[in-house]
Amino acid sequence: MTEQLSTVETRLAELGLSVPEVVPPVAAYQPAVVVDGVVYVSGQLPFVDGALPLTGKVGAEVTEEQAYDLARQCALNAIGALKAAVGDLDRITRIAKVGGFVASAPTFTGQPKVVNGASELLGQAFGEAGQHARSAVGVSVLPLDTPVEVDLIAHVR
Repeated sequence: MTEQLSTVETRLAELGLSVPEVVPPVAAYQPAVVVDGVVYVSGQLPFVDGALPLTGKVGAEVTEEQAYDLARQCALNAIGALKAAVGDLDRITRIAKVGGFVASAPTFTGQPKVVNGASELLGQAFGEAGQHARSAVGVSVLPLDTPVEVDLIAHVR
């Protein structure tokens, strides 16, 4: 018997994507914690098959377009953490808040465009429930020299 895909997973499949296994923590934290119907997803790096596809600063070693794709991967990994925490992704009633962190070269100011990679994927995956409040912040460095990190807060029924 095959597992039935959630609506979210079906939408992702239509984009040629699948929900990855939760990325193991790289330090002392949990990938996601559920408290009183709210899921707090820890900062997700753009790991693909256990490795970072790119490292460095956006606007220097990494282009804005590459960083957009990395933010999208961060969001996909966040969806994996959500699934591990709640089981059925259709239980998510709202992505409430997304935080995007972009390791930026000193003159780079396109952080909002980079974090759109995460925001747009969440909207495609969750539909109206994926529309969220957000911050997009430039920082000097991120863990493992990753160019992008994304965290989120979601509501679950």
